[in-house]
Amino acid sequence: MKKYLLLLCLLAVPFSSGGRGAAAQDDKSRIRVSVVLVQLNVAVTDNKGNYISGLGPEDFVITEDKIPQKTATFEEGNGPTRRILEGGSNTSLTEVADKTGNSSSDSVEGSKRFAGANVFILFDTSNYMYRGFVFAQDAIADFIRSLEGVSQVALYSYSRDLSKVAPLTPDRSQVLRGVRNTVAGDDAALYNGLLLTVKDAARLTGRKAIVVFSNGPDNASLVPPEDVAELAQSTGTIIYMVSTQAAEAEPVSTAVFERMTKATGGKAYFAKEWRDEKQAFNSIRDDLAHLYAISYYPAPNPNHGWRNISVKLVGKNLQKYHIRTRAGYRLLQTSQASLPPEAESASK
Repeated sequence: MKKYLLLLCLLAVPFSSGGRGAAAQDDKSRIRVSVVLVQLNVAVTDNKGNYISGLGPEDFVITEDKIPQKTATFEEGNGPTRRILEGGSNTSLTEVADKTGNSSSDSVEGSKRFAGANVFILFDTSNYMYRGFVFAQDAIADFIRSLEGVSQVALYSYSRDLSKVAPLTPDRSQVLRGVRNTVAGDDAALYNGLLLTVKDAARLTGRKAIVVFSNGPDNASLVPPEDVAELAQSTGTIIYMVSTQAAEAEPVSTAVFERMTKATGGKAYFAKEWRDEKQAFNSIRDDLAHLYAISYYPAPNPNHGWRNISVKLVGKNLQKYHIRTRAGYRLLQTSQASLPPEAESASK
């Protein structure tokens, strides 16, 4: 198995650290990321799965490898991003811009960077989708139409290769046309396609999610799912898996779907058939609308490998609630995915 190297320098929220000349010299098969901010997408629910709203930055305690972290920005759902000032006070980024009159990362431009969410839809167009393919297209189209508070949507499809049907765009009609142009056939290389989709999402800041519509196992990938999950965690990308109960005939794949989504702060959903997926669509849409986006500048930490993140609620009254977010990220990545260059070039 050939090894495909993704070189990542502190993965979390990516910002380019080199100029145009340096970028031109970089190997296109690599992601070079210089990070000054770690962003977490945090869901808070009660025992019945209901979302808990109205919490503030003072209600959360974040540690990285048990080292306390100071919150830098805080956002609830689709509300404004608040910058946490020294001493614990906070103000919206737009208010900071009004006071300073500048256009730095603390200005209105910075606030737009975290507004809404970017959603990549990854559609299984392998031969596992022959049955019910039209129903799956209808379900995805309904999901796209229902998305609110989402900045941009992209549609990718995969069988043996990845096809970028509709690039990230605010134009829903363009994405819907792409859904209707998809056709089913060939083997399924889910993890290859998912890896390449995560790579595209890694270049974005703010909230980003990948919603995978898959109806069967992976039978053609060269990259292991564990590497994909680690890259998604390290880049702050949430993965949701939507499938039918037909996929549950492959218990190994089902377990992988569950582990991967949980590790990134997402969820996996299985319904009787595509026409019954409305509940899953509603759940994902609600999740994106209720996430707390919390960022911090990492405190000094000698660990240059995988860093564990812990998020807890403060106060006895909040201890009964449940938190869902990613488990950590990798500071220095030496090898990431078993994806050869020819598989990379197969994406289009």
